[in-house]
Amino acid sequence: MVAVALVALCSCSNKMNQLAADYFTVSPEVLEAVNGEVPVTMHGTFPAKFFAKKAVLTVTPVLKYEGGEATSEPYTFQGEKVEGNNQTISYKNGSNVTMKANYDYIPAMAKSELYLRPVLRVGSKSKSLPDVKVADGVLATGELYLATAASTKPAYAEDAFQRIIEQAKQANIMFLIQQANLRSSELKSADIKAFTEKLKEIKADTKNLALENVEVSAYASPDGDVSLNDRLAQNRQKTAVSYVNEQLKKTKVSTDVDTKYTAEDWEGFQELVSASNIEDKDLILRVLSMYKDPETREREIKNISSVYSDLADEILPQLRRARLTINYQLIGRSDDEILDAYKATPSVLSVDELLYAATLVNDNAKKEEIYKKTIDLYPNDYRAYNNIAQLAYQKGDYDTAKTYLEKAIKANPNAAEANTNLGLMELLKGNRAEAEAYLAKGADAVDNAAALGNLYIAQGQYARAASTFGDTKSNAAALAQIMAKDYTKAKSTLNDIEAADAYTYYLKAILGARTNKANEVAENLAKAVALDRTLLEKAKKDVEFVKYAAALAKL
Repeated sequence: MVAVALVALCSCSNKMNQLAADYFTVSPEVLEAVNGEVPVTMHGTFPAKFFAKKAVLTVTPVLKYEGGEATSEPYTFQGEKVEGNNQTISYKNGSNVTMKANYDYIPAMAKSELYLRPVLRVGSKSKSLPDVKVADGVLATGELYLATAASTKPAYAEDAFQRIIEQAKQANIMFLIQQANLRSSELKSADIKAFTEKLKEIKADTKNLALENVEVSAYASPDGDVSLNDRLAQNRQKTAVSYVNEQLKKTKVSTDVDTKYTAEDWEGFQELVSASNIEDKDLILRVLSMYKDPETREREIKNISSVYSDLADEILPQLRRARLTINYQLIGRSDDEILDAYKATPSVLSVDELLYAATLVNDNAKKEEIYKKTIDLYPNDYRAYNNIAQLAYQKGDYDTAKTYLEKAIKANPNAAEANTNLGLMELLKGNRAEAEAYLAKGADAVDNAAALGNLYIAQGQYARAASTFGDTKSNAAALAQIMAKDYTKAKSTLNDIEAADAYTYYLKAILGARTNKANEVAENLAKAVALDRTLLEKAKKDVEFVKYAAALAKL
């Protein structure tokens, strides 16, 4: 807490009082940069018989720093015999006053002093009085988000390459009502022909296709006696299995045939009715939801005589079937085959194979080369643009990153990763509102949370930032935890960071200062400065280390 003196100058006889030193307190006691601003409140008390009745005192809060100063709106107080609209101070009883100031933070303010600049006026005469210091420095630890955002991994646009893709080929054998025999017309259907051709294709291409099994599911429509439908579905299953085994034998393919049957296909019935234009279909669906007993359902539906004939003609025949399913795998190129194809003829690769190829190399220059080739072949896919921008961002080449991100957005304005990365770039420039807009559009990006956590730190929402990072082990997560005063978790986070850098140790030093551990301050500042010499000057101005001048002098 810092005291300040304001002058109560001039009585009717022009006698001036001396400045007092203990009339004002400052809140917070240590000024702090929050959301890019330095807010401060000064509470004061003018004592009895202090403020002259004809005096007018104007006070301007001023934050002085090396190379400049920032002023806030002035406050004016007046004595009892002055006509005006300012706060009147009682001569006999004195008065309490409050002044607030707010400054746009710049790094130079880390080493600064807060003053009150008073000007006294009596009648037409005025006099500037000496500035009075009320606080030292600005705590700017939250502003380290600029460093943590720079080291935050930008969002990567992933490929959708799958070496093994599960596939299924289906065909239906249709049966007449209450029949289970395989009709010759069904053998000539396009469905069945495609089924047999797929078996032959899998047999001929064992390199790219792998058969898993064949499924046979037989059904009876939900009309008629349940026991009759049960036997009918079983017989249809036997017919279909016999046909499948015959085709497997002909094509010389060996695989499991998994079978099942459904006596009354109410599920299929409901799906077909829902998708139909049958009159009163809502009434039919309501019956299905109200009754679970098959016989009750059938009876109630038959009572809707206006539509039952439509059901018999359009819906029920589609349920008298056996569904044949070939489950197989489509096997893509191996890693080596993809890289060989890239070297020989990149154009034979799909966009996802090319993007995947970039993940197979460790050299960033080679990655960039692959991404550029991807752009040449697939210029309308935003992902390669974004991933070149990611590489540039991590090198600190923000101009290149921005150029490619703009191209990514042109290809796809809603690209989550590109919007997230543009949000990070705006955050680095201190443009919080623009960053927030981009990050909102990038909410679906896998890495969006890391960028969003940095934004919350910048906005002074420290608890929210810490929650957003969760158990992430990063400088940004630790900074959020320090600012939220969760020092135990911050220490755990910092200790678990695999690739510790200069700012990791700088944050450890801050944590040591806040927990009064001088040895941790000295040890970690030494490591931080060894990795980044510029942090020495930063530490000398940092209010966090105001009590550790001796440790700083040794660096």
